[in-house]
Amino acid sequence: MKNSILWFRQDLRLEDNSALAAAIERGTPIVPVFIWAPQEEGVWEPGGAANWWLHHALADLEAQFAARGMRLIIRDARNASTLETVLSLAKDVKADAVFWNRRYEPPVVKRDEKIQRELGANGIAGEVHESSVLFAPESIANKSGRPFQVFTPMWKHIQTLEIPGPVRVKAAAAKAPAKWPASEALDSLELLPKIGWDAGFKDFWGTPSRKQALARLRKFIRTDAERYQELRDSPSEDGTTRLSPYLHCGQIGAREMWWMLAKASNHTAAFDAGIMRQIIWREFAHHLLHHFPDTPQQPLRPEFALFPWENDSAMLRRWQQGETGYPIVDAGMRQLWQTGWMHNRVRMIVGSLLVKHLLQHWIEGARWFWDTLVDADLANNTLGWQWIGGCGADAAPYFRIFNPITQGEKFDPDGEYVSRYVPELKNVPAKYIHRPWELGALELSGMGVSLGKNYPEPIVEHAQGRARALAAFEELKSLRQR
Repeated sequence: MKNSILWFRQDLRLEDNSALAAAIERGTPIVPVFIWAPQEEGVWEPGGAANWWLHHALADLEAQFAARGMRLIIRDARNASTLETVLSLAKDVKADAVFWNRRYEPPVVKRDEKIQRELGANGIAGEVHESSVLFAPESIANKSGRPFQVFTPMWKHIQTLEIPGPVRVKAAAAKAPAKWPASEALDSLELLPKIGWDAGFKDFWGTPSRKQALARLRKFIRTDAERYQELRDSPSEDGTTRLSPYLHCGQIGAREMWWMLAKASNHTAAFDAGIMRQIIWREFAHHLLHHFPDTPQQPLRPEFALFPWENDSAMLRRWQQGETGYPIVDAGMRQLWQTGWMHNRVRMIVGSLLVKHLLQHWIEGARWFWDTLVDADLANNTLGWQWIGGCGADAAPYFRIFNPITQGEKFDPDGEYVSRYVPELKNVPAKYIHRPWELGALELSGMGVSLGKNYPEPIVEHAQGRARALAAFEELKSLRQR
């Protein structure tokens, strides 16, 4: 009897897995495999934080298979290629079909198309399924039949559609092959850091697993959902689902998440106006990446290719290290480094400071987030940074410039978030914690703060930074007119 290969990628779960369901339905024994070939991701190879998460997600998937008398085969293709590895494995296990779920990153799309062609040329069926989004990106279009570039019309359009339910997987019906092929150890992929910079990750996340993802979603539904609109912009609160890394690795599916929320909410306004929109924002990001595959490197609005960005490595480094002198920004950047995650409201604030006050290219921010976020997702990362930079879909106008002082006072009024991640300022009263420079040196000294020594002066004064940004925008307009 011929076997089937089930190729796992960013779909590390057994439930609501379209490729797995199809492989089981075929009725032949299944060889599940994960192939590690980061060099095939182009310039966006997975970063250190995402690899940390991936290691734990794969360990969890191994355990899920083991509980069912199955195995997850791991192959390291860093010195070969995925194509060579798949063909070799197919020959080894006598497979005549390979099943996998679709991805959308441009280099991966091209790679996968080539693999499907080569499999066909070798008499092996390559079956591609949809499992990471609600709708295939090409199946959604505006009234003119073109891709959406503004979120609200897409949100309204999707509300008129029937949202697909989770795919039922008869996991107990999966058949093991008569003989298992060799597998490499998960540790051999070297996904975990060699030095212990991940201690804060462990404290913040524990050990990422599907069970943990479902527990977090159920807790959100049970205790947090009705206050989501109230708490979602407060970084000191655990008021969001924090499910983005589980969604990225596919430990939970978008269809599962949508329907668990929908059934619990009965589509109340509190849900539909908030958390459900966030799921569709993720759909919007993948829709854009599919239709505009150059956007991870190029602005969707081509006129921004002329923008007079500055290249200041010292400014960039201070931003990366959380040493800008703006407490809400520094708290966010340190939270990112310590935990691999940052509250969404704070992501907007830190991004605005980088691309507007400091005039650093949005790609520099995207690269740093890519390496430090456990939920680093090319579609979401690209949309978010182009939104901040005013050069992408549905983007805020470039001249909309967040004031990091008033943003801190509005969203962290008691200074809890800043005190947690910028402990140098923990003794500064809430009235001044977002503007400590307004206190005298003697007062600050009594609070353990010495500006310029153990906490920096602002990297650029807000009014000056705002003026720089507006001047650069005026320069862009004049360059476009030439």
